[in-house]
Amino acid sequence: MAKVELKQPIVQAIADDIKDAQSVVIVDYRGLTVAQDTELRKQLREAGVIYKVCKNTMMKRAFEGTDFAGLEEYLEGPSAMVVSKDDATAPARIICKFAKTAEALEVKAGVVEGTVYDAAGITELSKIPSREELLSKLLGSLQSPITNLARVLNQIAEQGGAEACEAAEEAPAEEPAETPAE
Repeated sequence: MAKVELKQPIVQAIADDIKDAQSVVIVDYRGLTVAQDTELRKQLREAGVIYKVCKNTMMKRAFEGTDFAGLEEYLEGPSAMVVSKDDATAPARIICKFAKTAEALEVKAGVVEGTVYDAAGITELSKIPSREELLSKLLGSLQSPITNLARVLNQIAEQGGAEACEAAEEAPAEEPAETPAE
């Protein structure tokens, strides 16, 4: 069997991983301990993100003709790819957060929704909250006025209802009329 035939399934597996991917981040993993690598893989797996260490030539062949072809210039030295099909910013968020504790992990570059970013761009993208966080903030913003209205109505009810409020409004209106007469 020729070497090309042995490498073709590997290239195809990489191509399958990046097919329909929203983002791919390339990292340099040199210097990570086994414990750190295991922890990183665990965090990525929990987020539904694929992490693979592959040869650069294999990744270059898999990236040819795709949105990820712009990553070829960053494929030097040991490289691992982090792929997400669901959340476009998840790989950047997890990798950059993990890189704060594991200084050996270095972000090289990435492609998010068809745009190539260098390490600084990926770091900036990592600051974007996840989709779930953004939705919860939106929901909180929508619920806030309703919650405030409910609190006001509850306070009115605790103070004796609308009749007590009307009586309270009428009482101050009568007092100023009496004061100038004196």
